[in-house]
Amino acid sequence: MHLNLLGDFDGSSAQQLIELLRNKCRGTSKVFIHTNSLKEIHPFGQNVFLNNVDFLNKECGRLLFTGENAEELAPEGSTIH
Repeated sequence: MHLNLLGDFDGSSAQQLIELLRNKCRGTSKVFIHTNSLKEIHPFGQNVFLNNVDFLNKECGRLLFTGENAEELAPEGSTIH
């Protein structure tokens, strides 16, 4: 699965990403989250995402973050390219 994040990453964006992953990532071996098209990562959005992704380690395949903003969004245990 490949996801291209666009625009600003705020609390609403974080919740949308979490829900998308929760509903669509089961059975995938890898989830690529591309961050190059993000304009700004709001601290609240970053916190919402990082504090609510525990389920991903159990539900999704390997998380792979790419792009210049990857380090800001990658939870512990995910891979950064």
